Amino acid sequence: QVQLVESGGGLVQAGGSLSLSCAASGRSFSSNAMAWFRQAPGKEREFVGAITWSGSRFVYADAVKGRFTISRDNAKNTVYLQMNSLTPEDTAVYFCASGSLDPEGFYDNAWGQGTQVTVSS
Repeated sequence: QVQLVESGGGLVQAGGSLSLSCAASGRSFSSNAMAWFRQAPGKEREFVGAITWSGSRFVYADAVKGRFTISRDNAKNTVYLQMNSLTPEDTAVYFCASGSLDPEGFYDNAWGQGTQVTVSS
């Protein structure tokens, strides 16, 4: 089982950037795909993007494509979410998750507690 802890959230102005980290503990981190999700107030949790265990393949939601980048460092058991050109619509609690990724979707097996990202206009 993987335990996940997100960090790096905060307040940023529209147009700015923010980088999130998700530190994992557990021996299976490097064999898991990793994903980021977000949940805005009053909305359902939505998929942001995912990266395969090797870091060779990525999937992004249309809303963030071209602005957000996921990366991972298996030696550090950490996955990152670089967010650029932020807008107030990106305001949400961001969660990382571990699991598996295939053409049908991402299948989670563990979640972090989330970190708040607030983008001011």
